[in-house]
Amino acid sequence: MHVSLATSAGRAGRTNEDFVGAVPGAVVLLDGAGIPGAESLCFHGVAWYTQRLGGALLGHLSRDDGQDLAAVLATAIGEIAAAHGDTCDIGDPRSPQATVAVVRAYRGRLDYLLLADSFLILDPAHGGPQVITDDREVTARRDCSAPLDGMTPGTPEYDRVRDSCAEALRARRNQVGGYWIAKDDPRAAREAVTGSRSLADLNGAVLLSNGASRIVSPYGLTDWPGVLELLAADGPSGVIQRVRQAEAHPDAQVPDDATVAHCTHLP
Repeated sequence: MHVSLATSAGRAGRTNEDFVGAVPGAVVLLDGAGIPGAESLCFHGVAWYTQRLGGALLGHLSRDDGQDLAAVLATAIGEIAAAHGDTCDIGDPRSPQATVAVVRAYRGRLDYLLLADSFLILDPAHGGPQVITDDREVTARRDCSAPLDGMTPGTPEYDRVRDSCAEALRARRNQVGGYWIAKDDPRAAREAVTGSRSLADLNGAVLLSNGASRIVSPYGLTDWPGVLELLAADGPSGVIQRVRQAEAHPDAQVPDDATVAHCTHLP
């Protein structure tokens, strides 16, 4: 399996909180998350968490033993929780956490796992691309933000309701009926979106962090088949470059870390 990787911090001088890496037959992509100002909860920070969790996942996947991907993730989450549970308040909902995306080629199959809102594009030998994501956080965020509809941003009442919405969203994290993300509880791994496809049916696969997926939504610079075409022409860095160009406009969203892993020549 040939893997091309690219990652970019959202802003110059700011630590990239994404992680991407590969071992023979497997690729891992994490998108770190945390609450600004939460350093008092965990002095290590979000980038440390994604690097340690990503490294643990790659270490387990390098054994090439075909273990269930959710079990691999659960073990890795538990290991990192143990590594800083004595020094940090990892149970606080604001402490470091990360989305997880994994693909692994094993015995003629491509296994995948997605936890929270990163994206997987499967490029089939016949037909259009299949896009897979875990959209439960997006759904929970939309539900929790509903009280803001029709309110005027910048007003004291808007700020009060916004803070209340943020608390409501955090209360749904790693809870039944809410959404799931890698943090301190290995049981979250059981809730991941998983699946498997025959390698013979695939030309390739792509993992994208939320920041890189902006090329399709919200910026609408291309569609998912167009992403595959751009990758074939310019590679992962070409996708990120297009996102950065869109973010240069004054009305664009605040730039986010962006990461792409493109897998071709599947075994």
